[in-house]
Amino acid sequence: MRRKEPDSCGFAAALQAIGGKWKTTLLWELHLRPYRFAELRRLLPGASEKVLTQQLRQMEADGLISRRAYDEVPPRVEYSITPLGFSLNDAVTVMSAWGKHHETWKSQCEAA
Repeated sequence: MRRKEPDSCGFAAALQAIGGKWKTTLLWELHLRPYRFAELRRLLPGASEKVLTQQLRQMEADGLISRRAYDEVPPRVEYSITPLGFSLNDAVTVMSAWGKHHETWKSQCEAA
């Protein structure tokens, strides 16, 4: 029986799109409602402004989120999840559950 090769192009594309310390958290928060930049900074106190800006721009370029600038004074910008970004929720939920299971497993191994 021939062994199936992993879809490395698909894996690489998925990991590139969600890889980054804050991207999955941003996706999770933005699936709840749109947020302004300052609100996202408060939700992610460990993220620097530079890194948060970079990751939001990357996610926008990948079509996962949209950025809407309002013509107001003072300027207002909101970020929201796109249908493509929303389609990752199932995968992110499964990854989160796996991560919790893995942490439990590691704790049990270290205790033994």
